[in-house]
Amino acid sequence: MLVTQQPVLRRFWYAVMPIGLLDDGPKPFTLLGENIVIWKSSTGELSCLKDRCCHRTAKLSLGFVENDNIVCGYHGWTFDGTGACVRIPQRPGEPISAKTCVPSYRVAEKYGYVWVALDEPLTDIPHIAAHDRPGFRLVPEFYESWKIGALRLMENSFDWAHVAYVHRGTFGSESRPEVDNREVVTNDYGFVTTTALPVVVSEDAQKAVGTTDTESVRHIEATWFMPFARSLAIRYPHGLEQTLITCATPMDDDTCMICQWVYRNDTEEQVSASEVIAFDRAVTAEDKLILESCDADVPLSTQDGEEMHMPSDRPGIVMRRMLGRLLKEHGQSEQRRQESRVA
Repeated sequence: MLVTQQPVLRRFWYAVMPIGLLDDGPKPFTLLGENIVIWKSSTGELSCLKDRCCHRTAKLSLGFVENDNIVCGYHGWTFDGTGACVRIPQRPGEPISAKTCVPSYRVAEKYGYVWVALDEPLTDIPHIAAHDRPGFRLVPEFYESWKIGALRLMENSFDWAHVAYVHRGTFGSESRPEVDNREVVTNDYGFVTTTALPVVVSEDAQKAVGTTDTESVRHIEATWFMPFARSLAIRYPHGLEQTLITCATPMDDDTCMICQWVYRNDTEEQVSASEVIAFDRAVTAEDKLILESCDADVPLSTQDGEEMHMPSDRPGIVMRRMLGRLLKEHGQSEQRRQESRVA
């Protein structure tokens, strides 16, 4: 599925950047192939426009914010948060046509991130229960682009079978390739699944989870928020609870921005944020190496033989079927690269 060619995917909220990146001025981003610019007003209000001045097509993100409006760095044309041109320096005092404007997009702040929806959203920004739980701290982990399809990463996030091999350097073991295939409970825009995953607790993992055990069990409740966000709530036998949030925000058909943060019920004194980040980064580096070798154009069909499947692939299969139904409900068909298809 080529995400930039599926208009219905524009009707979801995506985490695009940490809110703090806007402190020193407007910032560009590419979302589903659309170049946008985001800025923050003096009162903290967010605005998001197409990153293209309607005068000579210069990127507005190369300009600056003045009186809470964005000023094009080419000729100084100035636009408010709705995209209307409010000043043309070369024509002072003259009326400005309503046609002199650039498209605007919905934008909001939540969980410390800027979220953008390019078209009327079908659902709200994902609700993350851990964000409001007392006794939990938030640890921002990383924000970086990967050369990978967003759906490929989402499937991997619910694929417990890969742990034994991809993560054998961090918490997996080749001696435990079998996985507990639990029920997938769907809702209108996603699903929840649970599992109990035996893991190896390496020295680095011991530091990150605050235990001296060499083996443990992760009791997992994983939630998929259509199309490309997940919550991974993990409970350990020694009492640690943590919820990893991962958003694979599609920049184009082959690249996504990975936004990840975690909530934990321990303290900085017990386990430092740097130790938490170091271990999770080591884990995701293992994912990145493998996933960037996979085709980004993931087929939604599970019956045409293009990719083979096994029982532990169930969450990913449900994902593909639900996305296929979403396209059909909105009068769209799956768009693919010709070379991705089996001859």
